[in-house]
Amino acid sequence: MKQELETQRAASVLNVTSPAFAPMGFIPEKYTCDGINVNPPLEIAGIPEAAKCLALIVDDPDAPSGNWDHWVVWNIPPQSRIAENTVPGAEGLNDFGRCHYGGPCPPSGIHRYFFKVYALEHFLELPAGSDKTSVEKAMERHIIARGELIGRYKRL
Repeated sequence: MKQELETQRAASVLNVTSPAFAPMGFIPEKYTCDGINVNPPLEIAGIPEAAKCLALIVDDPDAPSGNWDHWVVWNIPPQSRIAENTVPGAEGLNDFGRCHYGGPCPPSGIHRYFFKVYALEHFLELPAGSDKTSVEKAMERHIIARGELIGRYKRL
C-alpha cells in the first residue's frame, strides 16, 4: 500500500478538457440518455512520452446506490484527443450491464460525472468486458500521469 501511494504521488498531471462543456459545467443533452447517448469529445494535454497507453473511467459518485460506472476503456493509444462517438480502446463492463459508453441519466437532482484519464507505462492485459475494479487493479502500479474533468447533468 505504501508503494502504491508513493507511485500515485509521483504521477504527473494530465489536463483533461472537452470542447463540449466546461469544467464543472453542464454536459449537453446530446451526450446523455436524454439525447443520442454518445461519448463527448475529450482533449488530453501533458501525456508523458513514456506513456504506452491511456485508460479512461467515467463514473458518477452521486448515484443513489453509490458510485455508478458509465464507461471503462483501456489500451487507448496515447493521443491528445478522444473523438465524439468513438470506441478508442478496449471497453469494459459498465453498471448498465453493457460494454459501451452509457451517458448521464440521473434519476433526480444534479449529478457529477468524473471523466478520469490515466497515462500508463504498460498495456493492460485484460479481456474485453472486464469491470472497473479489474482495470483499476491492473493499472495501479503503472500510472505515470492522471487527470480528470468533471461535468454535471440534471434531467428536465
